[in-house]
Amino acid sequence: MNTSNPEASSANVAFVRGVVRAEPVIRELPDGGVVAQFDLSVRTGSSTSSVPVAWADPSAAALAGVRDGTELLVVGSVQRRFFRVGGATQSRTEVVAESVIPVRRHKQVAAAIDAVVDSLRSP
Repeated sequence: MNTSNPEASSANVAFVRGVVRAEPVIRELPDGGVVAQFDLSVRTGSSTSSVPVAWADPSAAALAGVRDGTELLVVGSVQRRFFRVGGATQSRTEVVAESVIPVRRHKQVAAAIDAVVDSLRSP
């Protein structure tokens, strides 16, 4: 019988490496916060997928690196959100970014990956 706590051993971690395919859309939230939304084009085998990303309150300097054609590593979690449009409930599954790093910054990419792996190893 497994008596371990499943919540203690679970994690929602996403690493997505892809190319930005359009300029980010910036949305102002009712609480005054800002969300940048963009899609990454990701190669999976011989096909390409689009992965939506939402990034809360990015700094202007960090957001300047999110441009069409830029290759990024996004570290975050997968979330599904629900919203109303025209009286109907819709949903969207997206990666909620904690870190967005241009792939050309090799040391930052390695440090971000190491930090997540270290957090997964600790109880």
